[in-house]
Amino acid sequence: MIVIGFCGLPGSGKSTALEAISDLGVIITMGDIIRNEAKNQNLTLNDKNLGRIAKELRLLGGNEIIAEKTKDLIKTLNSEIIFVDGVRSLSELVVFRKNWKFPLIAIKAKKKYRYKRILDRARSDDSNGEEFIRDRDIREINLGLIELIKAADYYISNDTSIEDLKTKTRKLILKLIGNKNYSNLK
Repeated sequence: MIVIGFCGLPGSGKSTALEAISDLGVIITMGDIIRNEAKNQNLTLNDKNLGRIAKELRLLGGNEIIAEKTKDLIKTLNSEIIFVDGVRSLSELVVFRKNWKFPLIAIKAKKKYRYKRILDRARSDDSNGEEFIRDRDIREINLGLIELIKAADYYISNDTSIEDLKTKTRKLILKLIGNKNYSNLK
């Protein structure tokens, strides 16, 4: 089984990058763990509630709890290739690397592009307005996202076009899944 992680600040283009490779494997979004918990509590899926749920889960189960839940989900899947969207911290990276070789790809984009993308997509769980986006960035950075991005094995810049991001992502993933060093469990 090959398990590959993706990280990046909000609006960097992780979801778009993953669209380019969705035919190659199963995509697991770590944020879905949090969204499902919010649904179980009958909460509206908005940035405030999801941020609170993520914080509560980490306070109760440790900084790696969401990665642990994601790892458990991955182990139930019958797929040769799995992509993990939304790794947030070094402690989460450790969980995955205890189980798989887990190359980590960071999607990077300038703040002006990220903010515009977040405002343009207008998802119900997104921040609305630059002040809220900055608050979300701070929350993600406080989890250790900047250190995680620095620790990534590969970087893809997303400051041009959607097509360019998708092309670069697909090229890198095809190279990685062809590399036998990543194809074995730990």
